[in-house]
Amino acid sequence: MTEKYLVTGASGYIASWIVNFLLRQGQTVHGTVRSLSDTKKISHLLDLKKKYPDHLTLFEADLLRKESFRKAMEGCTTILHTASPFFITRIKDPQKELIGPALEGTRNVLTLAGEFPQIKRIVVTSSVAAIYSDAVDIYRAKKNMFDETMWNTTSNAQYNPYQYSKTLAEKEAWKIAESQQQWELVTIAPGFVMGPSLSKRVDSTSINTMQSLINGKYRTGAPDLWFGVVDVRDVAKAHILAATQQEAAGRYICVGHGVSILGMARILRDHFPKRPIPRSTIPKILLYLVGPLMGFSWKFLNLNYGIEYNFDNTRSIKLGVKYHALKDTLIDHAEQLIRDGLV
Repeated sequence: MTEKYLVTGASGYIASWIVNFLLRQGQTVHGTVRSLSDTKKISHLLDLKKKYPDHLTLFEADLLRKESFRKAMEGCTTILHTASPFFITRIKDPQKELIGPALEGTRNVLTLAGEFPQIKRIVVTSSVAAIYSDAVDIYRAKKNMFDETMWNTTSNAQYNPYQYSKTLAEKEAWKIAESQQQWELVTIAPGFVMGPSLSKRVDSTSINTMQSLINGKYRTGAPDLWFGVVDVRDVAKAHILAATQQEAAGRYICVGHGVSILGMARILRDHFPKRPIPRSTIPKILLYLVGPLMGFSWKFLNLNYGIEYNFDNTRSIKLGVKYHALKDTLIDHAEQLIRDGLV
């Protein structure tokens, strides 16, 4: 049955794939973007609109203006709220750049949904950042794995403000959900999202990381940092499963693989032998000297350097998520950046 879905932040890295997959399924999509006049930033959505002219409509909306989402919400039965800023370095004003938009945007979209009785489910893009702040948090995790029962309790506006913004936003979403009975809430908590992008935008921490791995930034050594990596296409499909599977409920960690930066580099080096991809880690003592120039504070290094961790993704697998092989995710991502002339 054809439904009408609202995807907020539709031009984003994850959201673009959600829109793409929904359109392929023959669904009707309303997508919100910051500016309809910025055709360069939304060119990939405009291409989809040409391909599916009767199924995709774009609307201009601002996370800080509740009423700006009203027209986009009309007629929709399901909301996939992905819009939220994602960057972890060069932050001048955490409240203005991260916390305000994430928290107020979630509050505005979810409270406005209460005025549209046909809306029965909302899927919010959270993050594993709402589950933990630093790798050292793994020492308080059950079975030495992060799971959906955990919450980030150590981030704040001054330290790891992105993680703090995602924690506040998801907690606000659950607070609003529990105050009403019209719609159900499901949250998706992706790890470090990688994989090919549908746009040529590079204003993403995930994309910047891949660029750094293959353009020589880490040629003298990679930081010994670990991530829970997930393919962007798997995250998009997880959102759609959460929106369409009747039994979907609660929080879902969406992580395919635990891997270090050097582990990612080894995979890429085998496929791109002529590129300046790192072969070793940079010593911790040296990273103390150059880390701040790379965006790593001493506190962050003390709480994250060299600590391996992983995630329990059992719930997402039961929901129906089938994770890409890490090799395919990384190679597809690198080839997309090379093909688009972004490295």
